[in-house]
Amino acid sequence: MKMNKPFPKKADYVIIGGGISGVSIAWNLAKKGAKNIVVIEQKFLSWGATGRCGAGIRQQWSSEANCILAKKSIEFFEKAQELLEYDGNVEFKQEGYLIVGSNEAEDKQFEDNVKLQNSLGIPSKKLTPQEAKEIVPHLNIEDVYSATFCPTDGHLNPFTTTDAYYKAALREGVDFFTYTKVTDILTKNNEITGVVTDKGTIETNHVINAAGGFAKEIGEMVGVDIPVYSQNREILVTEPIEKIQGPMVISFSKNIYCQQTPHGAFLMGRGDERPPGYSMESTHTFLDEMAKTVTSLLPPIGDLRVIRQWGGLYNMSPDHQPIISDSTLVKGFYMACGFSGHGFMLAPMTGLLLSEMILNEPPSLPVENLKLTRFDGKDIKEYEKSVV
Repeated sequence: MKMNKPFPKKADYVIIGGGISGVSIAWNLAKKGAKNIVVIEQKFLSWGATGRCGAGIRQQWSSEANCILAKKSIEFFEKAQELLEYDGNVEFKQEGYLIVGSNEAEDKQFEDNVKLQNSLGIPSKKLTPQEAKEIVPHLNIEDVYSATFCPTDGHLNPFTTTDAYYKAALREGVDFFTYTKVTDILTKNNEITGVVTDKGTIETNHVINAAGGFAKEIGEMVGVDIPVYSQNREILVTEPIEKIQGPMVISFSKNIYCQQTPHGAFLMGRGDERPPGYSMESTHTFLDEMAKTVTSLLPPIGDLRVIRQWGGLYNMSPDHQPIISDSTLVKGFYMACGFSGHGFMLAPMTGLLLSEMILNEPPSLPVENLKLTRFDGKDIKEYEKSVV
């Protein structure tokens, strides 16, 4: 980090949040010629959701917007090593997602999903239980009704991928300041004028809220009510073994995702219904439930030793789709939040679309359905059902 540099008194753009969304936005802005860009992170880069996520990348959605965002993001990730001129390895393991269903309702949803995905150029296909087992031989198909598979889905290393963006942004002149906490945002006549931190105040007319689990609080600093909340989701990782599984295996009804990383360890997580908050603790309940589920669905994995487990914050939006938006209330305030657990996989397009929005360029994709204004006048409760 350029921590030997004096803390800036002025900046053209201040990005709050040093996760993958923040560094992607910074790099995209800089590549387009923007100058004097500062990224502020309260801890270290990837400290929040990015460094705690499962880092899976899938295009298999029931939402057209998410399908397109994910497809375009994967197209970037396939070339990220070269595009970001990275001297490390982003470890893009592109061996697919196998999504298994356990009932007729999921089977019908799979049919609809694959039809949509194929219409958008996503090479997913619907499988019988036997075909699914051919892809993952240790899959227990006793309770599998059908499945879908997309071979171009995959998994990345969240730390090295963020590092690749960070180093690329540094080369473009972006300044990063870690262990720096934003305490207030200044406005005058409903326009951004500055950012107050515990290291000093930065005069600026543009603030980008990429604060992940803390995005709502950043919005409150300028009087913008962002309808998001944060919720802890847990993950565990096992000891490494020889490779036995290529794809990420997901079951929505069984509440599990499970991926073998390039290093041989199995990484797995699940959702829960705990109340909103900022706890990132790990629990025995998670470990017990995960052990039962993975042993049933993927029996050999039940024999592995758990190395560690942790929690991280999902920043949930009402419709479980991202908010990539400017503000109609405060000029110069922008948001990239509400990713509902999928911010890592959408980061390339988040950075591109928001940089276009900030610089008043034509958007590469339609953005109206991603803007905060989509919730205007709506009953937020109507969005309570999950979008998968």
